[in-house]
Amino acid sequence: MASNKNALIRYKTIDYCLRNNFKKWTLDDLIEACSDALYEYEGKDINVSKRTIQLDIQLMRSDKLGYNAPIEVYEKRFYKYAEPNYSITNIPVTDNDVKVMNDAIQLLRQFKDFSLFKEMNGVLQRLEDSVYSSQKNNKSIIHLDKNEQLKGLEFIDPLYNAIQQKKVLKIRYQSFKAHNASDMIVHPQLLKEFNNRWFLLCLNKNKYYTLALDRIIATTQNDTIEYVDHEIDGDVYYKDVIGATVSNTRPQRIQFWIEKKNAPYVITKPFHRSQRIIKYTDDGVIFNIFVQINFELERRILGYGELIEIIKPENFRNRILGKLHKAIQNYK
Repeated sequence: MASNKNALIRYKTIDYCLRNNFKKWTLDDLIEACSDALYEYEGKDINVSKRTIQLDIQLMRSDKLGYNAPIEVYEKRFYKYAEPNYSITNIPVTDNDVKVMNDAIQLLRQFKDFSLFKEMNGVLQRLEDSVYSSQKNNKSIIHLDKNEQLKGLEFIDPLYNAIQQKKVLKIRYQSFKAHNASDMIVHPQLLKEFNNRWFLLCLNKNKYYTLALDRIIATTQNDTIEYVDHEIDGDVYYKDVIGATVSNTRPQRIQFWIEKKNAPYVITKPFHRSQRIIKYTDDGVIFNIFVQINFELERRILGYGELIEIIKPENFRNRILGKLHKAIQNYK
């Protein structure tokens, strides 16, 4: 994403230069202008090579990005637009472009309440005004489930930045079980979303912790401790679990039965990617999943009430049975 953004900055800068007909632009001038622009936008020196600008010009000349820019060389060293009024910003938008942008705008607007996307509000507004200028119906036709009362979203930005910039944090945290808040020095590794809740996977004293963002009270950066990066791949780390809780236990084969009328819902939306159909019965379907037993798995199973039955392993079956007995007592 960063390289794509840098390329767009370079294209825009080259376009800005070539639209200025009062200056003769050499390749070195364009390199210097692009370097200055990248420093202004990114806040750091980025070495722009001669080859990079040459490839940019070649790409802008082509129809790969839809520019077809009439860039020509004159007097063997200067660059200009053959058409004085040309600009890559004046390219007409096709009907298909409008449709694609409409869909993207509506999808991105579903995330407007997440702090990570707040900076996009102005960008989306300007894009929406431009794209919708000739359209009457701009109501959203995509709706994503979200909880606007969810606490802790304000910490997504600092946590995301800390992971990206490899910074150690001091986090003030109070779990639901703790009577008082406590401070933790952590090495943030990964942000995890599950069931509309956000979690931070972090390292503390060489041990992994999963912290719920809605229980974080404050975060401060600690620059005196060297950051430890375990380069965690979320797909690998969470491959054997449902949810955000990873234990040190080995995954187990869970076999369960789902009532016939509700089985299609589980077939089309599996509990886990390891889910397999074992067999069809007269009154339902028997499935297998290979996962760690954790809190989220229990919640998923208990949520199906009388429509599900754990077949094995027997200890997990008894565990769910015990919780159901306690649930029955609540109604007596």
